[in-house]
Amino acid sequence: MEIQKLQRLVIDALEDVKAQDIKVFNTSEITSLFDRVVIASGTSNRQTRSLASSVADAARKHNIPILAYEGEDTGEWVLVDLGDIVVHCMQPAIRQYYNLEEIWGGKPVRVKLLPQSTIPAAAESYGFGEQDAE
Repeated sequence: MEIQKLQRLVIDALEDVKAQDIKVFNTSEITSLFDRVVIASGTSNRQTRSLASSVADAARKHNIPILAYEGEDTGEWVLVDLGDIVVHCMQPAIRQYYNLEEIWGGKPVRVKLLPQSTIPAAAESYGFGEQDAE
């Protein structure tokens, strides 16, 4: 599946379960292992599990292989590896502690998000809200 379509599928799946502060980063120049990192927050263990489950269900529905699905036991940080995109569903405290945005955040991708999917100040600083230009 084309990367923009896969990216949209992931974002839609996250937004369906009310993910917060969704960030998408282009990692194609940093690593050859995957092209995008998507980071999203959930307010509880149950919600982070639901976020990851929604992404996995959407992938299965479109016959996209899931290479790894980790962290569901605790629900603090659940990772879904779809090959070209790695999705991190995290609770805010865990997200702040590990600060993956610093590692992968060199090249944010502009995507259209629902208003409740992002924190407005953070979204503006990353240039979100416009259609993906890539």
